Amino acid sequence: MAPTRGTGITYAVAERPLPGELVSGDRSVVVTFAGGAILAAIDGLGHGPEAADASAVAAKTLEELAESGDPVALIQECLERLRSTRGAAMTVARVDFEKNALSWAGVGNVEGIVLRAPGESRRQNDALMTRGGVVGFRIPQIRLSSVDLDAGDTIILMTDGIGAIGHDPLHLAPPSEIANDILSRYGKETDDALVLVARYEVRG
Repeated sequence: MAPTRGTGITYAVAERPLPGELVSGDRSVVVTFAGGAILAAIDGLGHGPEAADASAVAAKTLEELAESGDPVALIQECLERLRSTRGAAMTVARVDFEKNALSWAGVGNVEGIVLRAPGESRRQNDALMTRGGVVGFRIPQIRLSSVDLDAGDTIILMTDGIGAIGHDPLHLAPPSEIANDILSRYGKETDDALVLVARYEVRG
């Protein structure tokens, strides 16, 4: 696919800790660079300060290495750096502005979906599949998956503090409205919760 000039993302995050906790074990990462961006949602095992410590180590790792690493390599590096923590689940996605593509890998129960922009093609939404395991202890063999992106497609990453979302026409709203709506409607009261929403855009 030919490179698209003026491509980028706009994004928003909505999050909250488990009610009664002061810190959340869920974190998001968004790093943009020439030609692409890394998006991630991280869920430190459990909740509270130790979960927050684990997710902070993962977030720092992704931020440091985002531009040079693909999602699989980034998760493998997190595996090593999180061994002294309680571990985390995560999904890491790379948006390629030149190839108009999204690639991702995930370990644990951090879910993702690509909501396709309205159009004549009526393309199906894509679920971002992950593998079981805990980053920091043991992870399965993970493979990179990828899909094409078109302008207006919306990428949503959610920790397991978010329940199964409905099929409303979320893609019609700005990312901030989508993120806040999902958190308010589907956020569980029994866990930390985080949702990251990023829209793929072509700027004139």
